[in-house]
Amino acid sequence: MRYIDLPEYGGPEKMQLAEGDAPVAGTGEVLIRVAAAGVNRPDVVQRAGFYPPPPGASPVLGLEVAGEIVAVGEGVSRWQVGDRVCALTNGGGYAEFALAPAGQCLPIPQGLNAVEAAALPETFFTVWSNLVHRARLKQGEVLLVHGGSSGIGTAAIQIAANLGVRVFATAGSAEKCAACETLGAERAINYREQDFVAEVLAATNGKGADVILDMVGGDYVDRNIQCAARDGRIVNIAFLAGAKVEVNMLPVMLKRLTLTGSTLRPQPAEVKAAIAQDLEAQVWPLIVAGKIRPQIAATFPLAEVAAAHRLMESSSHIGKIVLEV
Repeated sequence: MRYIDLPEYGGPEKMQLAEGDAPVAGTGEVLIRVAAAGVNRPDVVQRAGFYPPPPGASPVLGLEVAGEIVAVGEGVSRWQVGDRVCALTNGGGYAEFALAPAGQCLPIPQGLNAVEAAALPETFFTVWSNLVHRARLKQGEVLLVHGGSSGIGTAAIQIAANLGVRVFATAGSAEKCAACETLGAERAINYREQDFVAEVLAATNGKGADVILDMVGGDYVDRNIQCAARDGRIVNIAFLAGAKVEVNMLPVMLKRLTLTGSTLRPQPAEVKAAIAQDLEAQVWPLIVAGKIRPQIAATFPLAEVAAAHRLMESSSHIGKIVLEV
């Protein structure tokens, strides 16, 4: 099979198209002929050498794919050869064939093509597990999403809006803000021109946000605390502006805030399978009904993976970047 090799860490140019043996499905796994693979920020961090794969995972980049099952391992009962699925992988997605645990596969929603389906797993697993499982977001609450025009952000806005949540988002341009509002954000705040703390507090009569989903970190950590409502939950899923910060814990105590965070990849297979079950029951029907749609910013052939990573690093895109395999 063809796959993207990373012989050494570094810039996008370090990735090379190579040929090798296709993997073999083990117990509880399926082998997928990949039609499309999503590109995610963790791929960029891994390529740079700062996010090594967990023990036993494929060293090949790529955490989400869509395609057709061509083999099933022992103990797999739900899936059969020929089934069209999208899947959260443990690595190995940038290839013509990829393995996935059976519990991390989902049927491609009716009405979606392979490119759109490949944009779902990593993003939607991350959003659902952090907003619903970790932050306990519920109808009627206020959510603030940083990076609202990213793949994570566009998914979070749509999911939350369909849960009956008031959604606010931050983004870096008028075009990105408009995209966030089109997807269901009540208000998108251009962080280059406005103070999101003041804007959210003003829009909520001084209450603030019940839940904040943050991938920025840095000085946003303190500003999130200022912006949070009493009993608010602040969830960090990345730290693009830095992970080491100085925090005044007094307002955390006075507001009874919860500061938390997570990474998806190292979590046990049974946890990811539970997330998959929730998504299929509660989000997949919304996708089929056209109420939620993955936002595709750009597609690239597998051989042009370096250009895909450069676009990701530029942060100029709106939505997801996908490789067509």
